Amino acid sequence: MAQIVVVDDERSMREFLQILLEREGHQVTVAGDVAGALAALSSGGLPDLVFSDLKLPDGSGMQVLKWVGDNCPGTQVIMMTAYATAENAVEAMRLGAYDYQMKPFKVSEVRALTQKALEKVALIRDNAVLRAQLRRRQGTGRLLGRSPAMLEVIGVIEKVAPGRTSVLIEGESGTGKELVARAIHEASPRADAPFVAVNCGAIPEALIEAELFGHAAGAFTGAVRARAGLFEAADGGTLLLDEVSSLPAPMQVKLLRALQERRVRRVGEEHERPVDARILAATNQSLQDLVRAGRFREDLFYRLNVVYLRVPPLRERAEDIPLLARAFIVKHEDESGKKLEGIAPDAMAALVRYSFPGNVRELENYMERALALATGPLVRLSDLPPEVRDSAPPAPGGLPVFPDEGIALEVVLTDVERRLIEEALRRSGGKKTRAAELLGLSFRSLRYRMQKLGFGDTGEDEGG
Repeated sequence: MAQIVVVDDERSMREFLQILLEREGHQVTVAGDVAGALAALSSGGLPDLVFSDLKLPDGSGMQVLKWVGDNCPGTQVIMMTAYATAENAVEAMRLGAYDYQMKPFKVSEVRALTQKALEKVALIRDNAVLRAQLRRRQGTGRLLGRSPAMLEVIGVIEKVAPGRTSVLIEGESGTGKELVARAIHEASPRADAPFVAVNCGAIPEALIEAELFGHAAGAFTGAVRARAGLFEAADGGTLLLDEVSSLPAPMQVKLLRALQERRVRRVGEEHERPVDARILAATNQSLQDLVRAGRFREDLFYRLNVVYLRVPPLRERAEDIPLLARAFIVKHEDESGKKLEGIAPDAMAALVRYSFPGNVRELENYMERALALATGPLVRLSDLPPEVRDSAPPAPGGLPVFPDEGIALEVVLTDVERRLIEEALRRSGGKKTRAAELLGLSFRSLRYRMQKLGFGDTGEDEGG
């Protein structure tokens, strides 16, 4: 059930729309002028849809349209008039009207238009909820996914988080191993204590002991003052040893002792310090294979691998791609300065079919790129890199691919309309009169559609 406001100075029109919309299951409030409309809009909850006549006794429906645009995010407005002009239509669309309708209109037209407008409301508000959730949770390590593979990962996280058991996290580069580690930490009683991540492969072999365990003043050249190591920095919290497979053999021995004794000795000191840090380890290689090859200590492997958690590559959880792709668009839209309504079905189909050797990190990169290139309300196939575009075969019968999670029909139809107009303009060499003929439209109708879609130059052709 939607909340709808009808504004019209004709009683018969108010009653007609109220009866029709209430029969469709909606809650309808009516007003006969601008003052009554603003009172109704400001006194109730956030409306979903507004029908407003253009000419009202105490002003213009444009005032209602502008007030809704300033105060009712996501609410759609349908302007109505018996005296349409191109100028009024253009102004209404510029101010954000969903549509501009001539009176009188048929019952079927009102029903169809209401349904499409409410679909757009639902899409906008769903996106707003997703944006808010992601912003609240940004950096918390929350995992997105509803595939069986990810649900299994999340299930393991929920089971191991309450304790202090060591967890070995294996997965290809870009799968989100650190996010999994953060999720374990944040779901644990240690959530308020530090989470410290160290890339073992990025630290020179000569310095790694001092980095992990700390050092005394004067322990080596450059050690002008005593410094605590990362184990101590994570005291009471969690220490993630990322790329643990790259640890040199001597350091593996010292790490094993620290894990067994829960004590560390700073370089250059004689005494040990107690440390209470939960240890998580991550690697993009199989530690078990390295043990067999003699490149990783078996006893250390068993100490780290108390619980094993494999993070699946993106190609094994393709059903999560639509959710992740939309989430990355929301994450990066502030940087791009754009607010998109979604992803075109053919573009989404290409993303789902692509194998993503770089996994989730690669998908995020492509969505950031698509945001920078997008010129319409949707990410289109042409906004994706060639390797992704080539993964999508032509849709059967020329229809867009219908994704499992459904589509926002109005948004898709708007995108198709934009693309057809662009193609007609390309084939006509930019001549709008010829483009209108190719589309079976009058020049006036084409100009109105171009203005509605935000095309720049919608004037007459030169010499015509």
